[in-house]
Amino acid sequence: MANYFAIIGAYLLGSLSFAVIVSRCMGMPDPHSYGSGNPGATNVLRSGRKSAAALTLLGDAFKGWLAVWLAERYQSTWQLDNSTIAIVAIAVLIGHMWPVFFKFKGGKGVATALGVLLALSWPTALICAAVWLVIAFGFKVSSLAALIATLISPFIAWWFIPQTSWVFAVIVIDLLVLYRHKSNIKNLFSGRESKIGQSK
Repeated sequence: MANYFAIIGAYLLGSLSFAVIVSRCMGMPDPHSYGSGNPGATNVLRSGRKSAAALTLLGDAFKGWLAVWLAERYQSTWQLDNSTIAIVAIAVLIGHMWPVFFKFKGGKGVATALGVLLALSWPTALICAAVWLVIAFGFKVSSLAALIATLISPFIAWWFIPQTSWVFAVIVIDLLVLYRHKSNIKNLFSGRESKIGQSK
């Protein structure tokens, strides 16, 4: 039963949309109502409130890290196997993308995926974060940076993570992130993708 509780708990934790929570606490409009309509840090940044965007980024990354860290920390106590931790990693991201608390209208999962990677393998997370920063600051396009970091992460994870089930979880997470970015991919090819901080 502990395995099921861990997975359900991870999904519920992922369902806490910090873009919405931070916006409400700071008296800002719902992030679904402006810009791209995506409840994520990049869209919150379009409001002009950099502090709100930073808090959103940190909150979304933290919940991804926390869900996996708790499963790892209490693995022996709760008798969780490695495959359960892999499913927990996927569940917290699914919660972010399709949150039960916010009518299943969630974000694209980049920050939460980074938090998950940080718990599974901090070297993998740091390399992906470095790639994101280089591309983001070089091209000023958040989605392009996220997509490139996402595409390389399975290869980095394969090198650093010994558990096969965890590497498989990274692959599933990548596919989910790519799926959520399908509109961004179309915009990138058509040259219509917005840049960081630019009104959409």
